[in-house]
Amino acid sequence: MKNLLVTSRPVSWVNTAYPFAAAYFLATGRIDWVLIVGTLFFLIPYNLAMYGINDVFDYESDLLNARKGGVEGAVLARQDHRLVLWASVAATVPFAAVLLTQGDGLANAVLAISLFAVVAYSAPGLRFKERPFLDSITSSTHFVSPAVYGLALAHAQFTSGIAAFLVAFFLWGMASHAFGAVQDIVPDREGSIASIGTVLGARFTVCFAFAAYACAGMLMLWTAAPFAALLAVPYLINVAPYLRVTDAASATANAAWKRFLWLNYLTGFLVTLTLIWLVLNR
Repeated sequence: MKNLLVTSRPVSWVNTAYPFAAAYFLATGRIDWVLIVGTLFFLIPYNLAMYGINDVFDYESDLLNARKGGVEGAVLARQDHRLVLWASVAATVPFAAVLLTQGDGLANAVLAISLFAVVAYSAPGLRFKERPFLDSITSSTHFVSPAVYGLALAHAQFTSGIAAFLVAFFLWGMASHAFGAVQDIVPDREGSIASIGTVLGARFTVCFAFAAYACAGMLMLWTAAPFAALLAVPYLINVAPYLRVTDAASATANAAWKRFLWLNYLTGFLVTLTLIWLVLNR
């Protein structure tokens, strides 16, 4: 149980559960059993599957990565791999089965895409994480798709403002993944793993992340809460010192990545205040 808990990355649970819960609640205005089941699904089983599959099939490269073995990723003993994979299936399938009975064709398609992205990112034969740019797109899908699913499940109308928010959220996800890949450039190359970081190099990858964060902030100007564009500023400040980082010094970006993990909680708090403001001003 300890290994399952560690591999599910508890520090990141909120990053997938919150988007679903917020989207569904704002669209329906109610707290019902579907909201509770969906939130629990995206809180624990979803993360266990996403990170568990990753930890199992990234085992060889994780052994070479000094930052693995804690909140940033577990290094599981080989004898635990089968347990993690089976636990991921056992935890995910019942929730997904129940949710599929509540959605229409669009909602179920979004859920299917979300689960496919979870598997495709790390599983052998697909390994989207080793396909530069597709790795960042897939990683962003992990976090944006719960919000899209919440809206689809609630039969929300996809307005231009919602579209701008979802695109901004997607760019934020791509930027975050790309910047996270910078710190792993050296161990990934040693493990013969391709990524957006190993292909573009540290400096260009950080520039890409910076530009994506900036574009995400600007897109928020077209939403119902344009002042939320300011939420991009802390992320820009966090990555700016590494705009000229070299491949050899890419591991130093880990300090900014650790700040990023906790910065998400501050951003989540501010987003919550924004959502409350939106609800009160409907």
